[in-house]
Formats: sequence, C-alpha cells, structure tokens
Amino acid sequence: MGADNGETPKPTQISISKDQFLAWKRQKDAELLAKQAEAARKRQEDIASGRVPMNGRELFLHEPWVFDDTHH
Repeated sequence: MGADNGETPKPTQISISKDQFLAWKRQKDAELLAKQAEAARKRQEDIASGRVPMNGRELFLHEPWVFDDTHH
C-alpha cells in the first residue's frame, strides 16, 4: 500500500511529560514486582508440595541440618 516505493514507514513520536513518564515507570515497576512476588510464592508452594527440586540456597534455607558438618 504505502510502502510500495521502498520506504519504511517512520514511527510517530508522542511527546510526554516527565510526570507522565514517571507515572508510567512506577506502574511498570509495580507490575514487575507483583509478577516476581507471584512467581516466588508459586515456587515456594511447589517446593513445599515436592513438585520441584530445591536448589542449593533453598535447601540450605529449608533444611540447614544437611550442611551441618559438626559431629555430635
């Protein structure tokens, strides 16, 4: 249609204020934190139910006696 002459369409630029950008950034950061928190919660539930194996850090946090080298 309009790109038949070999030119690529140029993206339109929209001016936003600093306040608009900061509000957008806060919203994106909040969404990211919520997504990470949900993933961590699900991981903890999966570990507790035994559906997924623990990595070394998780094993140390949940069962530190495994790493106890002291002989009683």
